[in-house]
This record gives sequence, C-alpha cells and structure tokens, in this order.
Amino acid sequence: MTEQKTLSLPPYKRGYHLITSRIEAELPALPRTGMLNIFIQHTSAALSLNENADPTVREDFETIMNRLVPENQPDYRHTLEGADDMPAHVKASLLGPSLTIPIRDGRLALGTWQGIYLCEFRNHGGARRLVLTVYS
Repeated sequence: MTEQKTLSLPPYKRGYHLITSRIEAELPALPRTGMLNIFIQHTSAALSLNENADPTVREDFETIMNRLVPENQPDYRHTLEGADDMPAHVKASLLGPSLTIPIRDGRLALGTWQGIYLCEFRNHGGARRLVLTVYS
C-alpha cells in the first residue's frame, strides 16, 4: 500500500525549523510497519534529521553552513536573485531534498532526540511544498 499527500508550508524565516509535529499531524493513520519518505519540492531549502531539544543546535547549523558556503563570493555567477541565492542552492544540495524514516508500531521510529528540520536557506524563500509518501 502507498499513500501520498502534498503538504504546503507557510514561508519560514531563514534558519532551521523543527517541523516534526506538523508532518505527524498531516499523516494518515500509519501502518504497523513501513517507511515515510518526505521530499521537498524546492532547490534552495532542504530537509534534515537532527537534535530536537536544544535550539542552539539549529543556531549553530546556521553559523556552520554560512561559514562553509558564504554569500557574496566573487566567483558566483548565479546571482540574479540576490546574494543568498547561489549559496542556498549549494546548501540544499549538501543536505538534500528528502528523508526516509522507518515506521514501527504505527509511529515514526525517530530516536529520542531526533526531529525533522525544514532548512530554509533564503532570506525570503516563500511557501514550501513537501510530498509525504507512506509505504507499507
């Protein structure tokens, strides 16, 4: 059995945002076992699975990624949409557009401290769409 739904999210400010509860609220009744695939339909935002308790982890992610992929580099050619555009594409490629999470006993089999992040790399990224696919 496969079920699929598109989830539209409102614009988020730049940064790393926990969206676990939002995703869980949108899911159908989950099978006893299976997999959930979450796919973001954008090239300047990403998904990640990481620390869900301490918000400083999300702040540190922003700091580290900005050091790894800084804005305003003279070598960037794709700059028509602003200084954050090309770095956003690179950051999105580094983290990736999808997550696959096991389903066990009718629930997402996340670890104790794991949460799903929407990683917004644009200053004004706009609304985002996620495709949620449940496989059983």
